[in-house]
Amino acid sequence: MLENVILSKKYQEFRMECEFPTVNENKEEIKEIFDSVKTIAIPGLSPKEEKDSYKVAKYLQSQGYKIIPIYPKGETILGEKVYRSLLEIEEKIDMVDVFRKPAAVDAIVEAISKRDDVKVLWLQKGIVNNKAAQKAKDMGLKVVQNRCSMVDHRGLQ
Repeated sequence: MLENVILSKKYQEFRMECEFPTVNENKEEIKEIFDSVKTIAIPGLSPKEEKDSYKVAKYLQSQGYKIIPIYPKGETILGEKVYRSLLEIEEKIDMVDVFRKPAAVDAIVEAISKRDDVKVLWLQKGIVNNKAAQKAKDMGLKVVQNRCSMVDHRGLQ
């Protein structure tokens, strides 16, 4: 009985940390996103080949998208210059594909608000921040949460 109470309490704590996406694009809009974007900035793109962020970025690059890594260290990832933040990037960005914790998305949306080129905010599988997503939507961006860009792109092929 005590074990069930402990498990129940842990489940409640877990549930409070997880958010269900209330802002999201549909499959047709996702197809339009991939048809229209050319340059994708990727906050949290790891230089480690075994990481999902690396695999997804490599796939997107192989499909003809220009990727722009955003990571706190290193000079290049997948042959592209690494930036420390969105605001350092001078070239046009169409989409921001996020591999960071949900709490980091608020600052990313704030940085996007200081640019006039980003059209899409994509939060990878497991990343949901409805407050930031709604702010991005209110700014006119298309928003995708809790979905893998590689899986969705492959599904369109």
